[in-house]
Amino acid sequence: MKPVTDAQVRRLMEEMSKTGQIGQAAMKAGMDRKTGRRYIAAGKLPSEMRQPRWWRTRHDPFAEDWPAVAKLLEDTPGLEAQTVLELLEVKQPGRYNESHLRTLQRRIRRWRAEYGPAREIWFTQAHRPGEAAQTDFTSTTELGVTLAGQLFMHLLCVTVLPYSNWQWATACLSESMAALRRGIQSALFQLGRVPRYHQTDHSTAATHQIARDAEERTFNEEYKALMRHLGMEPRTTAVGAKEQNGDVEASNGALKRRLEQALLVRGSRDFADQDDYERFVAKVVRKANASRGPHVAEEIEAMRPLVVDRLPEYTEVAVHVASTSTIRVKSCAYSVPSRLIGARVKVRIFEHRIEVYYADKVELACDRLRGKTARIDYRHVIWSLVRKPGAFSRYVYRDELFPSVTFRRAYDAIQAAKSGIKGDVEYLRILHLAAGTMESDVEQALVALLAEGLMVTADATKKRCTPADDSDSPPSVPALESLPVDLAAYDMLLAEVAS
Repeated sequence: MKPVTDAQVRRLMEEMSKTGQIGQAAMKAGMDRKTGRRYIAAGKLPSEMRQPRWWRTRHDPFAEDWPAVAKLLEDTPGLEAQTVLELLEVKQPGRYNESHLRTLQRRIRRWRAEYGPAREIWFTQAHRPGEAAQTDFTSTTELGVTLAGQLFMHLLCVTVLPYSNWQWATACLSESMAALRRGIQSALFQLGRVPRYHQTDHSTAATHQIARDAEERTFNEEYKALMRHLGMEPRTTAVGAKEQNGDVEASNGALKRRLEQALLVRGSRDFADQDDYERFVAKVVRKANASRGPHVAEEIEAMRPLVVDRLPEYTEVAVHVASTSTIRVKSCAYSVPSRLIGARVKVRIFEHRIEVYYADKVELACDRLRGKTARIDYRHVIWSLVRKPGAFSRYVYRDELFPSVTFRRAYDAIQAAKSGIKGDVEYLRILHLAAGTMESDVEQALVALLAEGLMVTADATKKRCTPADDSDSPPSVPALESLPVDLAAYDMLLAEVAS
């Protein structure tokens, strides 16, 4: 028989108040007459009459060893149930196994609630409109975003206003000062307003490494200069207390969930370039911010207008071009045109690229190196290498002179037929051809030669790259007939103007 519910007893009482007949009321409530009489006499609902169960339905497997377990937990409160169970298995072989883990977890959880040490309390803070902005970096590996088919390993620099949860995000490659400067400025120029404080965690982009005898970190000069320019006071969380940046930390997870849903709706995780991806992120963030309108309006009203110009999103350094036709930027080597050897060039270091200037003219623009220490463009050095082929075999950046796997395969095939410097000369002639024509055409020619099993030589490659109808004679210039010049219409125009 099913137990009587509170709803049935309420119906019983309702019918009794109408008719006063126990039998009729019990029948309409769906219970026996005697049961109805008992609930009417008690004047309570079944849930109010139910007594808590004090007995066990199963034997406690830890009854004998629980005093020892409790003593162990008192001495070492941080022990987990899995570790305690492993200790018991060693102490009492054959008595305990993995099937007892859930029971032990419940016993330990209850013991900690009744007798365990006091736990840290989190105090919810009341945020004031426009008082502060919080900035943090978050990884986005789980999104699986690609740029032109290549996995885009990146972070998001996220800035949040804690009172309204307004947020802004920019893509970056590392937790650098350049990324922090770009992220903060992007957020503030979206708002057009400035809060009083800017808060970060202990990222090395903003703070110095803490000394062993120091109580807190100090801010980097570059970060303090950024704060002065924008008119904000810098502050940071306590060491090891990332919860003090809790609003932006919580916002990171919510933002990535929104991005994941937007990517699913989009149907593709591939973007043309980083700018295309950042436009997508901005669209998602603006949509989320639109729902926070009233609180955002309070924040904007409480903040000061942003009246400064935007700082450049790069740092500028002057470097010397070495005799190796390279420059060193942030401990990485980049090749430049050899005509600049001995010159002093200006380098603009962006978060994800560098630009090299000489006499205010861009001589090189490329992505910043990540995960490697050299970027050597064969077009910059090949003209010297073909004159000094003996330098190729031990050139420290030799691996950089294989533009693709196809060129590496071609070199290996050449060395199999002509080992040593003769093979190097043959390959350098092919690389010289690629520098003077189109690399893609040379690569296609190499692919065809390798596929057909033919010997790879510079002459064979050049022949494949040359159109069939080409000859040594210069192309003929077609004869063009001179058109007669008729000035009658111009004379008529002059006559009309004069009249």
